[in-house]
Amino acid sequence: MQLETIGVFGIILGVLARFWPVWLALGIVLFLSLRYKKRLGLYGHLFDTSVGVAGVMICFFWLFTAIFADVVSPFDPLQQIAVMKNALPGSIEPGTGQPFLFGGDRLARDVFSRTVYGSQIVLIIAPAATMFALMVGTTLGLPAGYYGGRVDSVLSFLANLVLAFPVILLFYLLVTPGIRETAIPQWLAGFFFVFPLIFFGTLFYTRFAARPGLLVMQLGLTLLIGGWVYLGLVFDADPLGIISISANQLNIFVAVVFASAPGVFRIVRGLVMDIKTRDYVAAAQTRGESPWYIMLWEVLPNARGPLIVDACLRIGYTTILLGTLGYFGLGLAPESPDWGTGIKESSRLLRAYIHPALPPVFALMSFVLGLNLLADALREQSLKD
Repeated sequence: MQLETIGVFGIILGVLARFWPVWLALGIVLFLSLRYKKRLGLYGHLFDTSVGVAGVMICFFWLFTAIFADVVSPFDPLQQIAVMKNALPGSIEPGTGQPFLFGGDRLARDVFSRTVYGSQIVLIIAPAATMFALMVGTTLGLPAGYYGGRVDSVLSFLANLVLAFPVILLFYLLVTPGIRETAIPQWLAGFFFVFPLIFFGTLFYTRFAARPGLLVMQLGLTLLIGGWVYLGLVFDADPLGIISISANQLNIFVAVVFASAPGVFRIVRGLVMDIKTRDYVAAAQTRGESPWYIMLWEVLPNARGPLIVDACLRIGYTTILLGTLGYFGLGLAPESPDWGTGIKESSRLLRAYIHPALPPVFALMSFVLGLNLLADALREQSLKD
């Protein structure tokens, strides 16, 4: 059956039109950011350079794409329409009259819709896993750099042990089907996900120990919210049914945290070893402040610049790793619209049909580019400060 097409110009206009809520949101953010940038601190300074503006806008583009995916996508990413199998870009679906803007894949699904919905998966897993890795690495890196000695030796040995293992092979071992069927990922998740509770519990205790009423409230909220998230993520037992994560997503989450935390640990350790020699740290020690108070409230705030830059870069690395895992079939479920799986599915048809592979490739590449530009702008700003 010969399908009608809308042509290259029609495809471009169609894509621009489908993203209308994203363009609107970007315009509002850009207008408000430029108008109030002097009041927005570090974020406002990003708009002083073209690199910063480009990085922020690219990242926001994919953020808003994920938020408005239901509006942007003309089709369900899992919907199969037999007549659209391997359809060329711009082919019109006879039933609805809507075009497959980027064509159809080998299972007759809309490539454009799958690329858009893939942003949701990437923007949930990559930043969240990176934040947990930062929590684990920071919680262990602070005492290693501050105390030194045996504490540093033990923790550094464990971190170097993980770092010495090839990353791709490490991911393969953690996400391979044989491991997925055991309780190992859940045990690791239970171990890693307790670090945010430890971090925030210690943070509030060292700050409000002299104010019992406020301390009890802070610790109570930490345990309540943290325990709720912990139950939902580790055991999929959120009593409200709001927080949940599939087994495949949990395995990838754990693998990313396990592989990324040692790198964060080494960065934090090095920063603490440098900052602990500063005069304001000596002044806090003279006042009789506890070591953990000094680490969390004197040292860590002064290490935030390099850590923010590293977080941006690490989210980009994680995005690439997710794509790599998906390409090797070790990521999410085969029907998942994530970008790595899309590239893998399309690679089987590269000799005959190249169009299904290009959108997820350019999506992944542009998101990582935006994060790198954002990290460069943040690095320049941190050097000025």
